[in-house]
Amino acid sequence: MDFTKKFVKAKRPCADGFRWFIRHYEDGGDYQELLDALVADGRVNDACWLLDQFGPTDGLRVVDAVDADALVFAGTLEVRGNIDTAGLVRAGRSIHAEGGIRAGGSLIAGEDLRVGGSVRVEGDVDVGGDIRVGWGIEVFGGLRGRGDLRAGWDVQISGPFDLAGNGFVGLDLNVGGVMRCGKGLHVHGTIEAEDDVRAHHGIVAGHEIRTANHIEAGWGIKAGGAIVAGGAVRAGESLEAQEEIQAGDGYGVFAGLAVPVEAWDASARVVARARPRGLMSGWWDGRELR
Repeated sequence: MDFTKKFVKAKRPCADGFRWFIRHYEDGGDYQELLDALVADGRVNDACWLLDQFGPTDGLRVVDAVDADALVFAGTLEVRGNIDTAGLVRAGRSIHAEGGIRAGGSLIAGEDLRVGGSVRVEGDVDVGGDIRVGWGIEVFGGLRGRGDLRAGWDVQISGPFDLAGNGFVGLDLNVGGVMRCGKGLHVHGTIEAEDDVRAHHGIVAGHEIRTANHIEAGWGIKAGGAIVAGGAVRAGESLEAQEEIQAGDGYGVFAGLAVPVEAWDASARVVARARPRGLMSGWWDGRELR
């Protein structure tokens, strides 16, 4: 895609950015060449603005490794080794790295993110498709994904976690903000959050589920340890924990919210070490786990 002065001006760029374009590309230039030049000149925000205005391309860049201050590519980026940047990493389409990713800014992919090793991001992560990470994920901002997420090790997110699809985590999941999952959440270790934990489908944890606020699932909730909330515990179907099920002071425990009362004994069972305090709905058969 070739850019001309008239073509760029029609998008109403800022005055400073347009002056830069005139100084460097008075006769126009190639889209990706312009993005690279902006990043090289420290104008990463202008490069992102340009990508926002003109969108992704079908271009493919294949490299052995990335070691840079920042990177903005309009197409798909494939890296045989690691990606290491002091600032932003952004691709209009997918980012594939056989090694790991370490970014001092945000990490943004218009489509999928696939990483063989670990991901460590100082800013936010925003992915338009699926996220596949062989090892762990550490994000000091928030994480937003519009597809599924699968990570082999721990996932630690300092901010909110907003996932449109299913989440699969090989070890522990720790979130500093609200945790929302558009489908199901399956964590082999412990789930911990500083705010709500919500899943449109079910929630399964191999160990504990602990949150400072509410826990809610449209289907069932199951934990290999305790289920402890600072607010309410709400499940559309069954609730099962090998240890205690505990809501916060003044809050209740609800099972079977999406199940007819006559079906509670089969589809809204409440199983725990002892009857939960504040159990408001669901089928408790009186038996306690030993």
